[in-house]
Amino acid sequence: MSSPAAAFYFDLASPLAYLAAERILHALPGPAEWRPVLARDLPGAETHEAFRCSEEQDVFRWEIARRAQELGLQPLRWPDPFPFDSALAMRVATYAKSIGRAVQFAQAAFRQAFAGGRALADPDSVVIAAAACEMHPAAVLRAAELHSVHEQLAATTATAAAMGVSDVPAVTVGERTFIGERALEEAAAEMGAATR
Repeated sequence: MSSPAAAFYFDLASPLAYLAAERILHALPGPAEWRPVLARDLPGAETHEAFRCSEEQDVFRWEIARRAQELGLQPLRWPDPFPFDSALAMRVATYAKSIGRAVQFAQAAFRQAFAGGRALADPDSVVIAAAACEMHPAAVLRAAELHSVHEQLAATTATAAAMGVSDVPAVTVGERTFIGERALEEAAAEMGAATR
């Protein structure tokens, strides 16, 4: 019996989605389709703008950095500013998906943001990530402005919300939706159970 179809929902502004993206290819027993969504348009997404005080923000950043270290990732460098507007980067991720490079672009962009400390609201940072996976800078910036790309990103986000994706990272397996830090482990267990 084969595993049910899986999908990984991400926004390049999310440090938790970055940690999941670095693990997903090894954590799941089968493939998952990578689907870019605008987290700010999901019903329960964490914006990272609502910290009550600087101490609470420091604890959050320390915890993410600790997890990155545990995973053996490069030392975490926070982009400035953080949070940043990911709309441009997510349109490019949508374009990358349309040409079969969603995974490569997303990984390069996440690393630009959280290992390189470059905010992806800056077109130069997005272009550097695109160039890392052999996407031409001019084509990428043109594609990001296409109405069809805007519409596809909005449609994918709306469909995700309708499926119960309220924040990123999220993984769907068949009809089930798993959200947050434990999403990969829960999705892996679901996929494993379906193959027994």
